[in-house]
Amino acid sequence: MGARTGRAGDDRHLDHSEWNQAMRGETEAQAADRHFSELLQELRVAQTGVQILFAFLLGLAFTPRFADLTGAQQGIYLVTLVLSATSAGLLIGPVGYHRTVFRQRLKAQLVATGHRYAVAGLVLLLLALVGAVHLAASLVVGPWATLLAAGLAGLFATLWFVVPLVHRVRRGRDG
Repeated sequence: MGARTGRAGDDRHLDHSEWNQAMRGETEAQAADRHFSELLQELRVAQTGVQILFAFLLGLAFTPRFADLTGAQQGIYLVTLVLSATSAGLLIGPVGYHRTVFRQRLKAQLVATGHRYAVAGLVLLLLALVGAVHLAASLVVGPWATLLAAGLAGLFATLWFVVPLVHRVRRGRDG
């Protein structure tokens, strides 16, 4: 009854479409439209960051100091550049998917696939950010750059994935 009255209650027995119908009065099509809109808003944030990082990395190879990098630093640069480009591709991927399936009534599949692209893109963005910081820090603090990069990797992974997953598990257990 809690879900139907809008009160906080035992609504965990409802699947997503039933919950959306009961709490929001949404059809499955309306929910898919809302989910796609939410996904696009999230992707806009991530795309901006990855595009700035990618542009910075592309330009770095054409600076005079690039020739001074060690072989290991150039390897980190190349891996970071590829991670950044792949992340950008994944985060932009839902746009290409949408254009390809436009007016084919595949919004639910678009949202599900876009979600997978976004998660993969975020994982690669995390790695690219860590690689970029490691590369820059290696010029300043030498071997300590690895410790700094590992700390950032742990922080980003915690903020982006661990905390939400803990909340998700707790919600499932509390239900």
